[in-house]
Amino acid sequence: MKEEIARVLTMVQEGKLDADKASELIQVLKQKEETGNQFVEKTTKYLDKTLKIRVVSAENDNVTVNLPIKLVKAVLVAGHSIAASIPQSAEYVKEIDMSLIIEAIENELDGQIVDIKSANGDTVSIIIE
Repeated sequence: MKEEIARVLTMVQEGKLDADKASELIQVLKQKEETGNQFVEKTTKYLDKTLKIRVVSAENDNVTVNLPIKLVKAVLVAGHSIAASIPQSAEYVKEIDMSLIIEAIENELDGQIVDIKSANGDTVSIIIE
């Protein structure tokens, strides 16, 4: 566990993680060690699920994205702050409420977490299955 905490602290020093996210990660690492295999088994089952994003446009410009929860969690922890620091992507990242997805993952929610329907017929759905 000491090695994992050292990696988290290194990521903070390199600017890849902010202090709040680092604190959360360290807490999870400590909980993992305290509860042992029981925590790992429960988390592993959840982390085997998939985050599904569906965008259906009235003009048939449809998008379907399936991402493993393991990948989503890793990217959200490290990637959001990196994307926000890149001028070309900062404009787009600032409009995304990542806390909703992070909260859903941390609380191991299943099912539909976002369902948006616009007046012109476009729909966006985010589902964890």
